[in-house]
Amino acid sequence: MSPDFQQQLQAALAAAAKPERAAGMRAYMRDQFEFIGVPTPDRRAALKPLLRQLQGHGAPLLLQIADELWELAQREYQYAALDLLAMHKQALDAEHIPALLSLAQRKSWWDTVDALAGIISDVLRHRHNYMNDASAHDNFWIRRIALLHQLGWRDKTDTERLFGYCLTLAHEKEFFIQKAIGWALRDYARHAPEEVRAFTLRHQSLLAPLSFREANKHL
Repeated sequence: MSPDFQQQLQAALAAAAKPERAAGMRAYMRDQFEFIGVPTPDRRAALKPLLRQLQGHGAPLLLQIADELWELAQREYQYAALDLLAMHKQALDAEHIPALLSLAQRKSWWDTVDALAGIISDVLRHRHNYMNDASAHDNFWIRRIALLHQLGWRDKTDTERLFGYCLTLAHEKEFFIQKAIGWALRDYARHAPEEVRAFTLRHQSLLAPLSFREANKHL
C-alpha cells in the first residue's frame, strides 16, 4: 500500500468519524478492538470512491493492501480491507483462499470472520477448494468458515458436505461452532425444508440444542 493511498484512506475515515460513537462500538465488540467511530454506512460511502480506484489491479496488490490494513490498530481498517476485497472479489480465485483464511486467523471475531466467509463463498463460486481442510483446522474460526461457505447457494449446495460437516463438528462446545451449524442448516432449509427437518430430527441426539433450535427456527 503506497503511503499516499494509506493517507487518503486514513483521511477519509477521519473525516467520516463520529468520535462519540467509538466507545459504544468498542463495547459492542466486548472491548476487544479500538474504534475510530465510523458507522458502517458512513465508512462505505467515504471509502467507495477511493477503493474503486483499484479496479483492474490484480489479486496480489489487493491482498497486500488488505494485509497491511489488517495490521492497523482501529477496527475500521479491517472493515476497510473487507470492503476492498468484497468490491474486487472478481479478481480473486480459489488459489487465494489460503490468504483469506490467514486473515481470518488474525484479530478474529465474528464480524470479520463472517464477512470473510461471505467473500470466500463468492470466490469459490459453488466450489469447495480448501474447505475439507478448513473443517478440520485447529482454529475454530476456520472451522466456522467451512460450515458457512455455502450460505445462499440453495440448489447448488453440496448437501452431503453440509450435513457431513455439521455431524463432524456437532460434538463441539464452542458457541460459534454450534451457532454456525444451526445457521448453515437454517439457511439451507429455505431451499429444502423437509430435508433439513428430517436431518435434524434424525440426529437430534448429536446436535447441540442451540444448533437444533437455530436449524428449525423457521420450519
